[in-house]
Amino acid sequence: MSGRLPDPARVDPIEAHVAELAAVLRGADRAKSRMLAELREGLLDAATELAPGRGPDGAAREAVRLFGSVAELAPGFQRELTIVQARHTSRRILLLAPLLLPCWYVLSGAGAGSTAHRLPYAAQVLLAHLGGTAAATALVAAAFLAATGPLARRLATPDRLPTVVAWTGTTAAVALALSAFTLTIASLLTASWPLCALAGAVAIVFHARIAASARACRECARLPATA
Repeated sequence: MSGRLPDPARVDPIEAHVAELAAVLRGADRAKSRMLAELREGLLDAATELAPGRGPDGAAREAVRLFGSVAELAPGFQRELTIVQARHTSRRILLLAPLLLPCWYVLSGAGAGSTAHRLPYAAQVLLAHLGGTAAATALVAAAFLAATGPLARRLATPDRLPTVVAWTGTTAAVALALSAFTLTIASLLTASWPLCALAGAVAIVFHARIAASARACRECARLPATA
């Protein structure tokens, strides 16, 4: 058994370059893997074309030099990953935040024929405002998806827009958390507590999913997107 370390001279320059770039990028794993695979394929193709007269190692190093350093490539890659994460967050907001509106509507009408089953007035007012907040965040998310979809071919995406999406997701998550808290308290004051408890549980699940995505989006948006 040998205790020798690998010879640095034998390290594949292309794999080392891709690994170094992967270490500084943040974003969705699937999108990140796809982008790095495309870069690796491009580097290998370039090295194959440069191989005559240079040898495999020299051609690989030259291909890496021509494609650019990690400092040169990372900003462009990171910007694309940030847009992908922001779109993912927007889709999650758009799909999950408005789904509580029907729940709140059902709860507000559950006690139409009985005072005992009716939600406290304060809870109804607060839930109505939180529902409006959730609807507003969904509209922002829809606008971002439109701006980064077909419109992106004609209009450049503003650098700060992913940050706006991240904070929109945080706002939606806070609204859902407050809704869950309100429903939990309301369940102690109404005979419709099973419905309140169920709606509160749904709100907590949606809060966790949106909050995690918004946090990832915010982390991506903090990284430099320009060289």
